[in-house]
Amino acid sequence: MSEPKKRAGRWKPGESGNPAGKPKGTGEVAKLRAAIAEKVPAILESLLDRALSGDVGAARLLLERTIPPLKAIEPPQPLTLPDGSLTEQGRAVLASVAAGDLAPGQGAALVGAIGALARVAEVDELERRIAVLEGDRHGQKP
Repeated sequence: MSEPKKRAGRWKPGESGNPAGKPKGTGEVAKLRAAIAEKVPAILESLLDRALSGDVGAARLLLERTIPPLKAIEPPQPLTLPDGSLTEQGRAVLASVAAGDLAPGQGAALVGAIGALARVAEVDELERRIAVLEGDRHGQKP
């Protein structure tokens, strides 16, 4: 028995009949964008006129699209922490926030940093203890 003939116009599985695809800019969205692009200067002028006439929505739209929003910032505040324990330092930060000398966001950041420092100190202490235990186990002193 002979193999069946391949019919013309058939593509192999996974092969496209139009490898280059549809040319860009020929779809309905592209046509709509092109039509709007022609009118952009007139639209902007009309929007600006409405904003200057007191239309708050038009003014807001223009400002939101052209000027980046302001971000709240907290000015740096010097703070002297005690040389004592991390707990004492945390209490000093909270006292500064309570007294109004330090912004709450800054206080939260400092307490978080003190907590991170406590975890680092804990790891260092554990490493030191392990070294001592391993030294004792092998009859050596660190």
